[in-house]
Order: sequence, then C-alpha cells, then structure tokens
Amino acid sequence: MAARSETVHATCIALGDRAVLLRGRSGSGKSDLALRCLAVGVTPLTPAPARLVADDRVVLTRDGARLMATPPASIAGLLEVRGVGIVSVPLGPPSQVVLIADLDSEAPSDRLPDVLPRCDILGVEVPVLAVEPFHVASALKVLIAIDIYGVASLP
Repeated sequence: MAARSETVHATCIALGDRAVLLRGRSGSGKSDLALRCLAVGVTPLTPAPARLVADDRVVLTRDGARLMATPPASIAGLLEVRGVGIVSVPLGPPSQVVLIADLDSEAPSDRLPDVLPRCDILGVEVPVLAVEPFHVASALKVLIAIDIYGVASLP
C-alpha cells in the first residue's frame, strides 16, 4: 500500500517513538499543553522527556498500519508560546501517533474508562482521550496516557 498523507491543524508531542496528537479548535490550548508536556522532563511516571514533533500543523502519513507524524518543513522546530512569541525547540525523528488528546470534548466522567472512543485517520484507528487542556495535571495525564494507550497501538 502506498503511503498516504494529510496535513491537520493540531500539535504533536512524543515520548520516544510514540506520539500524541493534541487536537482542538484555535485557541483551545494545544501549544500551551505541549509546552507544559515538554517542561515535565523525566519523572518516575515519565522516564523519558517529551519532545515536540510539530506545532499548529502536523503532517500525518500512513505507513502500513502505522500513522506517522512529522512537521511541515516551514515550521519544524518552532513552538508558539502565547504572549511571548515563537520559540525554537529541539526536534526528533518522525513518531507514530498512538493517541489523540481531544481538547474540545468534555472530559470523561468515567474515573477508570475501559475503552476509549476511536477516530479513523487515513484508515488507522487511534484512541481518543478527552482532556481538559488547562487543568494542572493535564500535561502529566497526557504523557502517562501515551504509555498506557500506546502499547496496544504499536505494530
């Protein structure tokens, strides 16, 4: 199967080679949440630091059964810090999208959800986690969720 791709309005961060797509309307907090995820660093719950894949626009490509994320060349390594400006941040290699954090949905009412809803992107089913973008623990929750939900998504 030939690779298919599309560019979406979103932000993407990764832990290792697994990534989360931060999805929401303009001004919903995608870049802010990404900034806070990058600042978490290494903890007992996040043994590797997060890194930016892309901010504002993300190129998604289907590679077999995987959904891969890369930045558009024109904005690679750039992150908007609202009220400050555009800052440069280190980038790593393309990453597999294993989770979508939906910033526009209501946060789940289930304390311990059994199954997350899924979204089809380029024929790849990706779990969707509703996230309150400005909640104090949201960055850490997103990073933990990459590990929890990402394991099942790996080929």
